[in-house]
Amino acid sequence: MQSGPASIGGMQAHDAPPAFLDKIARREDLRPALDKLPKPWVFTNGVFDVLHRGHVMYLAQARALGGSLIVALNTDASVRRLGKGDDRPLNNEMDRAIVMASQQAVGLVTWFDEDTPVDIIGEIRPDILVKGGDYDMSKLPETRLVESWGGHALALPFVQGYSTTKLVQRIRAG
Repeated sequence: MQSGPASIGGMQAHDAPPAFLDKIARREDLRPALDKLPKPWVFTNGVFDVLHRGHVMYLAQARALGGSLIVALNTDASVRRLGKGDDRPLNNEMDRAIVMASQQAVGLVTWFDEDTPVDIIGEIRPDILVKGGDYDMSKLPETRLVESWGGHALALPFVQGYSTTKLVQRIRAG
C-alpha cells in the first residue's frame, strides 16, 4: 500500500488546485465567467456562512431550474450590516466562496457588497431568481428587476429545522 499524496503523470495531488476554484469570479471578472455558463441562468444570493443540509437541498433545487446556478455571496462587511451578530460571519468571504464553489450544483460564485443584490442582478441578468421560502417575492425589488427583462422569480420552500443562526446558538449553548 502506498502512503502519501496520490500521483498522476508525475504530478502530486497537492500540486494542482482543485478545479472547482475556477468557479469563483471577482465581480470585475464576471462577464467572461458568465459567458462560459450554460443557460438559462438561475441566480441566488445569501450569506451561506455555515453550509448545512437545508442549504445543500436548496442549491440542488435551484440548479434543477436551469442550465447553471450562480451564487452571489454577501461580503463580510455586508453580513455585518445585516445585524446577524458582531461575530458573524463565522467564515470569511473567501472561505465561504470556496465551500460554495465545491458544491456540484453551483456553476459560479461571486460576491456583492451592497445591502441588496439588485445591482449585481442587473449586471448578471439571470433568467430565474430564486430565494428561500421566507421571502414574499412580490415585495422584492429584485423580482421586478428580473421580470423587467422577461425573467422569473420564485421562492423555494425551506427544509424545516435547519438554520445557521440556530446551529450557532446550539454550539454556543454546548
